[in-house]
Order: sequence, then C-alpha cells, then structure tokens
Amino acid sequence: MSVQGITEADIANYLANTPGFFERHAELLSSVQLTSPHGQRAVSLQERQMEMLRERIKGLERKIVEMIRHGQENLAIADRLHRWTRALLLTADPAALPQVVVGELKHEFLIPQAAIRVWGADTRHAGADFAKPVSDDARSFASSLAMPYCGVNAGFEAVAWLDDPTTVMSMAMIPLRHGSMSGAFGLLVLGSPDPTRYAADMGTEFLLQIGELASAALSRLLPQG
Repeated sequence: MSVQGITEADIANYLANTPGFFERHAELLSSVQLTSPHGQRAVSLQERQMEMLRERIKGLERKIVEMIRHGQENLAIADRLHRWTRALLLTADPAALPQVVVGELKHEFLIPQAAIRVWGADTRHAGADFAKPVSDDARSFASSLAMPYCGVNAGFEAVAWLDDPTTVMSMAMIPLRHGSMSGAFGLLVLGSPDPTRYAADMGTEFLLQIGELASAALSRLLPQG
C-alpha cells in the first residue's frame, strides 16, 4: 500500500521509532480492529495481543513439559547405568564378568538379545563361551570401529553369536578396547527384532559409555603382566 509515496514500511518504521505516538493517540488502540486467528470475527488490538501472549505461553508450557520428560528419561537411564556398573564392580570372579555384562544389560535396558566375544583372553578361560573362536575378519572389523556400529542386520558374523539371529532386524556392535592396545580385544553385540531400535542415525554417546565400562571390567580377562 502506498499513499502519496508513503508505504506500509514507512509507517511501520515511523511507529517503531516513535514510541510516544500511541501515548499521544491512545484512542487509536481501542479503535484498531484485527481478524482473530480463531475465526473471522474482528477483535481489538488489545485482544489480539492477549491471544498472541496466550499462544506464546502455551508454546512455552509445551517446551517445559518436553524438557521435564527428557529429564525424567535421562534420570531413568542414569539409574539403570548405575545399577549395571554396580553389578560389574561386585563381580569378583573375572570369568563371570561376560555373563554379568550381557545379562544385566538385557535386564536393565530391556535388550532382547546380546552376546560378547573376547579374543586374546588368558589361557585359563580357553573353554568359556565368550572365548570361542572369532575369525580374523570379525576381529579386523571390530578394530576398525572408531564408534559403535548401529544399523540393519547385514549378515555380520557377530549376529550368529546371538541366541536367535534370524529374528534380528537391527543391531549395535560395540568394540572393546584396553589401554594402549592398537586394536579391539573383543566385541559386544546387541540385537533387536525392531528395525528402528538401533538406527544408523542414532546417537552413540551412551553406547560409547557402555563400551568403555565393559572394556575396563573385561580387561581382567586378559593376560596380566
């Protein structure tokens, strides 16, 4: 709109830079009529401002509820991680640790299937399930993982370590590392029939924590000295 060369932008700029205008012409505030966003009825400027404030407050309330929900979820995860870590610390027998790692993970985090393999373990553990032979390809793959793998079941060798590999649609593979070792000394595998449980775009910070804690505990299986 333009009236004798004056545009809407000119008017808006004038009002923005002249705060005393509506103080000198207060009657305009009550006479201005706007269309309500909740219908075609006309409302005053004050009513329209109140509606905008109410919408803004509702938006803030939704954000607060979402923040509270995320906080509660994070607290629940922290509690589960605490209980899992405590179980590892209370396990005196190193040979029992792999089963504790797997069993407590499944229990605390409702993971349908999980398995673990450790290579290079002390010879006294040679007959244990966790020390069963692992191919050079699987070892190389584990060592190549800079971050936990999350994604579809693409027929990895490690899937066969799970109880029911044919039902696994998505999986996470977490390498186990210790100290200055150049490669991984084991691999923790989680599997789910839900194809979205371990999606390729999911965050891996929590899985990294699991891997670090499991690695620290399971390093007791390696030859000492």
